Amino acid sequence: MMRLLKFLVAGCSIWLAACAGNPMVASSNQVVTTPDPSKAQIVFMRSSFYGSAINASLFEVNGDQNEFIGIMANGTKISREVAPGEHTFMVVSEAADFMKANLEAGKTYYAMVTPRMGAWKARFSFQPIKTDANAKFNTSSDDFGDWVTNTKLVENSEQSLRWAENNAASIDAKRDAYFAKWMAKDADEIARQTLDPSDGL
Repeated sequence: MMRLLKFLVAGCSIWLAACAGNPMVASSNQVVTTPDPSKAQIVFMRSSFYGSAINASLFEVNGDQNEFIGIMANGTKISREVAPGEHTFMVVSEAADFMKANLEAGKTYYAMVTPRMGAWKARFSFQPIKTDANAKFNTSSDDFGDWVTNTKLVENSEQSLRWAENNAASIDAKRDAYFAKWMAKDADEIARQTLDPSDGL
């Protein structure tokens, strides 16, 4: 009973934040630059009419720790430099979803954050943008250029960082509720939600 109550409280907390407007601020430089040669860069983008009123929060998962990346409103993108190697990213709204990434130094990788129908509002998933032209989301498509050009680069503010701190327990509950389910998916399905080294530009 207590676990159910904790989960419901977590859902309400995230829902209220998701509809409260975007606390992120526009980056002074709107160009996605080349990453440090010792780092990899991943750019998260969001561009969809459906679910546009709902925000999604992004995290990197390290064991039982969530490292806050930012809050995504529709029409925005967030750039993040990370150490090369394997990473797990999480997007949270009504539910949580995940993406694996195996990244090479000096390369830039892209992923879409896309809405899907939830029980009460839009949920979100990751769509890795692949270099394989046969993939649904790929760097050769005309859409890819539009996404890069027509999304606004944003970064954290004091308000967004305070939101992440205040909602840490809610985020933990979402991760605990959904990560085991995600890891139990079919291997092919997980592969489709993974950025591979060759997907970098």
